[in-house]
Amino acid sequence: MAYLILQSTQERIENQQDIKNYLENNNVIYEHWDTSRLPEHLQENYALTDEDKQRILDAFEPEIKAISERRGYQASDVISLSETTPDLDQLLNNFQREHHHTDDEVRFVVSGNGVFVIQGQEQFFEVHLTPGDLISVPPNVRHYFTLDTSRKVVAVRIFVDEAGWVPVYDKE
Repeated sequence: MAYLILQSTQERIENQQDIKNYLENNNVIYEHWDTSRLPEHLQENYALTDEDKQRILDAFEPEIKAISERRGYQASDVISLSETTPDLDQLLNNFQREHHHTDDEVRFVVSGNGVFVIQGQEQFFEVHLTPGDLISVPPNVRHYFTLDTSRKVVAVRIFVDEAGWVPVYDKE
């Protein structure tokens, strides 16, 4: 389950209802989906074929469909980052540049861990995501994404339009 760290005080929030409330107050959607039906050979597998990625999308089709209907999302895909990813350090450097999008940025963590650092109404906060966690950062909210020390994640990305996913960098 996710946890939060408030950057100005380093306060750690672990209570799931407190996390949901904090994120809701900052217009960030948070859900936790059941990952137990993911086929065993895809759990903690970071070397995914296109077929494997489709199986992941198929496994979570009901949830993806439900949130897409509620939010107007039109497409989804699967990304995998790990020590076998070419140029992982360069990718992470790019991800860690503060930016925003003109569309929601939605990630559902299937395996591994990811961290979103988001500019909230009062301060920046970190959302540490684990398998089953879904987050949607609203349009035009400054943020960046990184990995924790394990340096690996498999995540479903869900979006309205790929053009809305192009990052707009706030600081050059």
